[in-house]
Amino acid sequence: MNTTDLELFVRTADTGSITASANQLGITPAAASAALKRLEKQLETQLFIRSTRQLRITAEGERFLVYCRQALSNLDEGKASLAAMRGQIGGELRMSVPSDLGRNIILPWLDEVMEQHPDLSVQLSIGDALSDFYLDRVDVALRYGELEDSSAVAFQIAQIHRIVFASPDYIAQHGAPETPEALRQHNCLLYRLGNRVFNQWQLCQQEQKHQVLVQGDRKSNDAEVVRRWALAGKGIGFKSNLDLYQDLESGHLIRLLPDYQSEPVGLWLICPSRKQVTPAVLMLRDQLRQRCGQALRHYQDRIEPE
Repeated sequence: MNTTDLELFVRTADTGSITASANQLGITPAAASAALKRLEKQLETQLFIRSTRQLRITAEGERFLVYCRQALSNLDEGKASLAAMRGQIGGELRMSVPSDLGRNIILPWLDEVMEQHPDLSVQLSIGDALSDFYLDRVDVALRYGELEDSSAVAFQIAQIHRIVFASPDYIAQHGAPETPEALRQHNCLLYRLGNRVFNQWQLCQQEQKHQVLVQGDRKSNDAEVVRRWALAGKGIGFKSNLDLYQDLESGHLIRLLPDYQSEPVGLWLICPSRKQVTPAVLMLRDQLRQRCGQALRHYQDRIEPE
């Protein structure tokens, strides 16, 4: 059987849509529909019940899906095992990264890594919500915050602090807050993840903590949008110093309340299981630790001289 047909079947079962699974694999819906029919003919079994409004997997399809997932997983594991025996960094790495960290910092680093390892290919997903490893077929994800899934494997890349910032234009028009409580008088740019809006900003000065309920006229589920609003002078933001170090160094953004920052937050590289910890993932872990460490030291030396 064609493994692409098998992967198409799994994705169609997960998404409930031939069009969506076709888009994920970069083929036309007509080609995807033909591939599923070809698979059904080989199996002499109907895998989906199709109608004009919905697509529903059959009982036979549900049973075959279990074996199909396992077969594809075994193939991926076998490829990784061969690469590990050769000490080779290669194959496809399916990676999920946060929006602005991914676009502005990880992307150019990743280009350099791929130039060093020409047998490596990358499928990159950018977004702030933690991917469903199983549904999205992600090998590794880079995320801020504490690890919730105890069955996953996580490597800490760095510890960062969130800081308060704004553009020179905003400061010129509205002034700069001198205390955390003064943030209540400013237009704050808010980040939303799912149904939660992060409008409680916790700032620490040594052992003293301030929790401020802020408000503003702009909210987004994309942290890169929050950064762009700040660059455009639309308000005050609260983000990772790692995300911002280039903007702060260039002077496009200014750190506010320099004596205050959040408590340390971990940046983690997460794999759903030990099977996904391939030589490519370990190489990526080491590269990210080195690059993030250099960026944070650069931030401390250039942006926050003692």
